[in-house]
Amino acid sequence: MAWFRRRPEVTQPTIDRDSHAGDLQHLERFAQARRGVEAFIEPRTTMTQTTVMLIAHDGEWTRRRVANPEQARRWANGLSIPVYDVALMGYPQRMRDYNARRKAEGK
Repeated sequence: MAWFRRRPEVTQPTIDRDSHAGDLQHLERFAQARRGVEAFIEPRTTMTQTTVMLIAHDGEWTRRRVANPEQARRWANGLSIPVYDVALMGYPQRMRDYNARRKAEGK
């Protein structure tokens, strides 16, 4: 009887679509239209590709897929946007406050 069996590593691709140029264009428009924008890289999961969440000074946010974390860092650095790894930093309180305000407004 085997109590501890190694689970095989998951090598299947995610079920989500890949990133495309329109994703980075959306992120760039968001960053240019708002102030105090910071980028948070979200790791790839079994369900979604690597994503970048941009969060503005007031907590407004948007999220889009990127090819990989390195592309996200290069892109953010090219626009002089601070970039963080969400697994290390977590999400800022201003984003949670923004979501709570929107929920209270019924949106």
